[in-house]
Amino acid sequence: MRIASIDVGSYSIRLSVADLDGELKILHEEGNITALATGLKEKGLLRDDKMEESLKVIKGFVEKAQSLGAQRIKIVGTEALRRAKNAEEFIHKVKNITGIDLRVITPEEEGKYAFLAVAYSLKPKGRFCIIDQGGGSTEFVCGKGFQIESLKSLPFGIVNLTEEFIKNDPPKNYELESLKNFLDEHIGQVVEPCDELIGLGGTITTIAAIEYGVYPYKGEDVHGKELSLQKVMFWLEQLSSMKEKDRIAYFPHIEAKRAKVIVPGLVIFYRSMLLFGKDKIRVSDWGIKEGLLVEEIMEGY
Repeated sequence: MRIASIDVGSYSIRLSVADLDGELKILHEEGNITALATGLKEKGLLRDDKMEESLKVIKGFVEKAQSLGAQRIKIVGTEALRRAKNAEEFIHKVKNITGIDLRVITPEEEGKYAFLAVAYSLKPKGRFCIIDQGGGSTEFVCGKGFQIESLKSLPFGIVNLTEEFIKNDPPKNYELESLKNFLDEHIGQVVEPCDELIGLGGTITTIAAIEYGVYPYKGEDVHGKELSLQKVMFWLEQLSSMKEKDRIAYFPHIEAKRAKVIVPGLVIFYRSMLLFGKDKIRVSDWGIKEGLLVEEIMEGY
């Protein structure tokens, strides 16, 4: 059976099309940054221009999935759609233009799908914790095999952290210190013992792509790669000292729309590694959209 999944995130929208025949075989993947959550913290509303841009991307992804023969398409939304007062308007428009219901998932479901994707694809040994850093929330999920033992969702991601803490380009030292203090306070409350840390999201996959020279980006060439704490600190220092336009100019791996928010994303992983006491982190290119497909296999689709 051929199934597609679309993850409508607070910062990016991503598509996977896969064949399910006892195992999961990814046929096509793509993503597009629309920054749907931009300005949400200030007014509690999704901006009209961001909604229109996102709707256009979703429509295109549905058409792509259908052209590839997907028999079923699952669409889910996360933190931006959980929080926005006008989320129902957006969901209604998705239904109108695609004929498909967009399901807003809970933070617990978001963490579950990310965990399933990692457990299925990377098969970590022992107890592992994933850090699924998104645009509007960050999930910390720990467990063994396919069994989740703890799941905590923190209501911050690269969009709202950038808007709240980073006012200068490049960021000032006091802005980064304020951000670190804020993150230490909150991440410190979710730290658990584990054998391995695994990072998800566009920030960590982009840094892995830079570190390992993967350009143009190929998920399979980044999936499972390791980054040391030293390397994460190096790239944080490097990118936080550069202007946004220079990050794009020097590193084509960084999408233009990601250049502004990549520093807060890196700070999340840097502080998490320190607080969890880990000197390395493994990178997962698989996340929520793949987890939605893994669930199909586990339930016998």
